[in-house]
Amino acid sequence: MSDTAGAPADGRVYVDKQSPMAYHALVQTAEAVRTTAAAAGLDRILVELVNLRVSQINGCAYCLDVHTRAALRAGETTRRLGVLAAWRDTELFTARERAALALAEATTAPADVLAQERAYDTARGSLNDDEISAVIWVAITINAFNRVSILSRHPVRETAARP
Repeated sequence: MSDTAGAPADGRVYVDKQSPMAYHALVQTAEAVRTTAAAAGLDRILVELVNLRVSQINGCAYCLDVHTRAALRAGETTRRLGVLAAWRDTELFTARERAALALAEATTAPADVLAQERAYDTARGSLNDDEISAVIWVAITINAFNRVSILSRHPVRETAARP
């Protein structure tokens, strides 16, 4: 497929549309990760907090839009979403959520070995092995989607109905 119809005006390629088989495999991975997270006992709000924090770090406007709406649908509050970037400086997140957020950040910046060790130490106090693995997989998957959306410059458009 070498057609540029529907591509951004700046000449970027929507890699999801250009290579649909690869994108479909990523979507299937995300579905498997969602099942894994649920089986490990991670609730939807925790998963969306991880998706949002990783997307904040990566600066992915498209994924921030998608997952903010998903978090609100799951029952997350606007107050907690508003301070998520500074989660360490609030008392609004549980020990379990803090452990997951630290682990998600370490997964997003794996070269910071010290942060990785601290995140694992924190995670061990609040999460079991299945939960740790699920959080890491959620972070890996949203990191991949962030890159697809950032490099494709997926637009965030106003919609008629917003949750």
